[in-house]
Amino acid sequence: MPTGDSKDPDVTLSPATVPDFDDLTDNEAEIDEYSTALDVEAQLLCSLLWAPAESAKRAVAALTSADFYRPVNAALFTAIEELVTAGKPHNSAHVFTTLQQEGRTSGHLGKQLTKALTDITTIGVPSAELEHNIAAVLTQAYRRGFREAARSLAQAAEELPEDQLFEHLLSIGRERRAASQRLAAIREGRP
Repeated sequence: MPTGDSKDPDVTLSPATVPDFDDLTDNEAEIDEYSTALDVEAQLLCSLLWAPAESAKRAVAALTSADFYRPVNAALFTAIEELVTAGKPHNSAHVFTTLQQEGRTSGHLGKQLTKALTDITTIGVPSAELEHNIAAVLTQAYRRGFREAARSLAQAAEELPEDQLFEHLLSIGRERRAASQRLAAIREGRP
């Protein structure tokens, strides 16, 4: 029987060496098994919910909802940010109450917010990890920004008039530089 040398035309691969169809599909596909406990955004939100007021103020000053990939996490961050900025308690009970008062706990989106808040509250990330989680979320946002920049440049190459292409490139470069400086400041402990 052939040994599996790929240059041999008579080779038959064993089931163990045949790539699974899933391995051949788009690498950018979403992972089916999402874990809140492994999501750095969820970890940040959990530590933020348990953080003292001063730490929470620094965190909401360092981040924006645009730093979050998952819309439900961005929405929860915004709710927490509003409470922190107003000087109100920002624990999960108060976040839920605020969402409820705003009519945001009903329907499909409301159930998503409520489930995400419950899951995030119970993953057990201590508030002491908040600063590290801020940097981790910003790192992910920074890398996503480069993927978005590449897509924008590709689209611009197809759709923009030639006299606008270079300025578009420069605007993306300025935005990426600002993101780089922001990330460096957070990593160095500067506000």
